Amino acid sequence: MTDAPKQQPSFEEALKALEEVVHKLESGDAPLDESIALYERGQELRAICQTRLDAAQARIEAIILGPDGSPQGTRPFDAE
Repeated sequence: MTDAPKQQPSFEEALKALEEVVHKLESGDAPLDESIALYERGQELRAICQTRLDAAQARIEAIILGPDGSPQGTRPFDAE
């Protein structure tokens, strides 16, 4: 048995799992203890998705165009 760290899911995997959690919670069929566990898992998945989105946004760059409209370089993306 290995003690390798558990690899986090990709954004897409986390989002799909989060959607499943939300569906189960919205159905109202889960007992209270299961609903609490689902809510906690949903919070973990939401945090994973947010972290991945933040990292992606930090890597996005906007293209700077010169006076003639040709690309002149890039600058960090500035969310406004």
